[in-house]
Amino acid sequence: MSSKRTLLVALALAVTVLCAACSNGGSTASAQSDTAALYDPQALPSGPLGDQIREGHDIIVDTQTRMKGYVRAQMSCAACHIAAGTKPRGGSFVGTYAYFPQWNKRSHRVIALQDRLAECFLYSMNGRPPAYSSKEMIAMVAYIAWLSRNVPTLSTPSPQQGFITPLPTSSADVKHGAALYAEKCAACHQANGEGVAGTFPPLWGPKSFNSGAGMAHIDRMTGFVMYNMPQNAPGTLSLRDAYDISAYVLTRERPKFQQDRTVAFPSKEAGYF
Repeated sequence: MSSKRTLLVALALAVTVLCAACSNGGSTASAQSDTAALYDPQALPSGPLGDQIREGHDIIVDTQTRMKGYVRAQMSCAACHIAAGTKPRGGSFVGTYAYFPQWNKRSHRVIALQDRLAECFLYSMNGRPPAYSSKEMIAMVAYIAWLSRNVPTLSTPSPQQGFITPLPTSSADVKHGAALYAEKCAACHQANGEGVAGTFPPLWGPKSFNSGAGMAHIDRMTGFVMYNMPQNAPGTLSLRDAYDISAYVLTRERPKFQQDRTVAFPSKEAGYF
């Protein structure tokens, strides 16, 4: 009787584990499906709103072409926001709309999403921001809002949102980073760091991001490299390798951020609003 009871318990446990596995597998499949559906052009709202969301997506993917006059770097937003901002740990925009307004340490004030996008144009693009009321700015906000549509406003950012990583306690080995760059990165970004126009962004030089950009911070670049590079084998670099590569890249020359520049937007007649 005891052995039968033991067998029944074991069977029950096995069924429970199996059900849990099925459930987890379903959740994983559902998560993958949700990720794939984050931006489906066929599922956008009809009319002008859908057009703006689509335009925002296209600006993120091909910023250089669509925002001529605003971008001096040879880069598009998708260089740091992989798959147009839909990849976890790849500069994801999912939820970003819900996290604004927010306190900004750099500017010592509460900022809106438009302010954050303006920063990207000033720092990462080494250019100038479009006016907050412009079609282009509204399109980018609309796209980010669409990706964030299932995230409650003013919620806490998900760990999957960013890629800032605690760094190793020891100093980076720049020489090791240079060797790893030549082995793992130069095929795409070139030995001189200038990249390939329209395909691989420059990591240093006059057409790269400037000294004030997020990627100019070693903790951000290290996390981004560790989770997303090399492009053909993301996740294969150790934290130490990513740290050393990033340290090497950040020793190279890049444009200096001009803090005293004046940013002015064209005025609008009251009827515009």
